[in-house]
Amino acid sequence: MPILSRHILQRHLTPFLFSVFVLVFIFLLQFIMQKMDQLAGKGLSAGVIAELIVMNLAWMLVLAVPMAVLVATLMAFGNLSSGNEITAMRASGVSLYRMITPVFLSSILVCYLLVLFNNRVLPDANHRAKMLLTDIYRKKPTFSLMPGLFSDPREIQGYSILVRKMFENTNDLEGVTIFDYTNSAVTTTVTAERGTVSFSPGFEKLIMDLYDGEIHELSTEDYKRYRKIRFEKHRIAMNAEGFDFQRSQESAFSRGDRELSAQVMIAMVDSLQSLQDTSRAHIELAMRNDLRSLFNPVRLPARIGEIQLDPRTTAGVRFSSLSSLLEGEQARTEYFGRRIHEYSVEIHKKYSIPFACIVFVLIGAPLGIMARRGTFGTAASLSLGFFLLYWACLIGGEKLADRGMIDPWFGMWMANIILGILGLYLTIRSARENIIIDWRSLRRFIPRNWRSEEEEEEEEEEES
Repeated sequence: MPILSRHILQRHLTPFLFSVFVLVFIFLLQFIMQKMDQLAGKGLSAGVIAELIVMNLAWMLVLAVPMAVLVATLMAFGNLSSGNEITAMRASGVSLYRMITPVFLSSILVCYLLVLFNNRVLPDANHRAKMLLTDIYRKKPTFSLMPGLFSDPREIQGYSILVRKMFENTNDLEGVTIFDYTNSAVTTTVTAERGTVSFSPGFEKLIMDLYDGEIHELSTEDYKRYRKIRFEKHRIAMNAEGFDFQRSQESAFSRGDRELSAQVMIAMVDSLQSLQDTSRAHIELAMRNDLRSLFNPVRLPARIGEIQLDPRTTAGVRFSSLSSLLEGEQARTEYFGRRIHEYSVEIHKKYSIPFACIVFVLIGAPLGIMARRGTFGTAASLSLGFFLLYWACLIGGEKLADRGMIDPWFGMWMANIILGILGLYLTIRSARENIIIDWRSLRRFIPRNWRSEEEEEEEEEEES
């Protein structure tokens, strides 16, 4: 590799890795904030939470890598421009196209690797994340008792527990009252001066060891039947389903479109297309047969037994049968069409998002040279507008394509087409002439109370 190409790529490597780390960290914080209320109080182990985060890192990387390419390209070429290295290379006869070539080729490699990641790693990661999150949602919060309040009856079915005093850092209880509704024929009330509470090893039972108490049993069928039992020690084992974390079998979950590779979805689209063609053929055949029957009516006897056949009744029955058949086949055809659009959108998405790495190089290189600033803040500020435009086009295109208003390929590639044309224009324009962003002209949009004293002095000198 020539020294110049190696030097330019080295300028990109550190900003790229730093940008990926920062963007993934931002996505991770957003994910944790969204899921915090659903994870808190579940008593999950650190391993389960770590696994959930790792599985969700897959889609975060898919979104962060193209964005990091844009930020890294802006920072690298901004640094080269601010250090007058771009000017020196141009003076040596090196064109802008020659400078961009190693970065452009690297973006193609990143695009290819991201496509492989989208089809081989991301589907399984999304599927495992969905299974794990479903199992977490199914798990009940850890059992909790509040002094002076009855327990939630939804936590332990058939029991209501009241504790008058608890001790921090221990499972000891004082003043325990338990109402047992598990036997509809008998109402049982258990009281104890003290006790302890714990779970069985598999979290299948909630065990309460009670001391110095009484058991009161009253028949709901005959209120004269009453029994009172005193005890020094008594153990109650209550069913505690849902408090343990149980993993579901993979076969229990069907895979959605985001949990399949492009190759699998292409095969499914072909199958759905065949079914849709079959439904359309049924509609066409039914219409043809009905038209044939109109021109070649079947002659029926005037009477069948004692029933007089009315031609209008016969026509009505035939029309009703045909209408039901057409409505059913039309509904099937529309359903297959919606599924084909949904799968087609995901297929194109697996390639359009990685391709953004190439598009962002065409935008980032000329903009970095124009900016002449290679700081992360400058690169992030310039990137923000393009990120918003790209994701707005991508999300809007996906919604329109899912509804069948535009073709799936156009909905998913619209953002790349728009930004690609803009990137080509900026690259060609920067290669022909030396364009620099005048940052001083942008100060007028900054409120005066936000400006530094040096900026205000420079503005006053320019006005004078």
